[in-house]
Amino acid sequence: MKDVIVKKSKINGKGLFAMRNFKKGELVLKWNPKILTKSDLKTVYKDEEKYVWHAGRNLYVFMQPPERFVNHSCDPNLTVRKNCEYAKRDINKSEELTSNYRRTPSDSAAKYFDCSCGSKNCKGRVN
Repeated sequence: MKDVIVKKSKINGKGLFAMRNFKKGELVLKWNPKILTKSDLKTVYKDEEKYVWHAGRNLYVFMQPPERFVNHSCDPNLTVRKNCEYAKRDINKSEELTSNYRRTPSDSAAKYFDCSCGSKNCKGRVN
């Protein structure tokens, strides 16, 4: 996708960055994950397991590039609706694209981790 680029992130490892300005409400990314069963999980490389989350019963979602590189922020600039990421506010060119991995209190697919987003609203732990 020409509107985003993967590069080194101050938040964590690699991140996804805007290659142009986005207006609030504009579609930034459309997810294109692979849907896996439990038996399919053995085909996932160890270093890619962090891009897999349990979606219920025997189904798993395996995020693909470039959307897999959207890092978490406690003050995200993207919001998720129907497997798409939209600009939560105006986003400037070169800004890192971030999402809230823990969108709702009942989001059982969310992973628990210590947060290093650097936001002034950082919760310190995502759970």
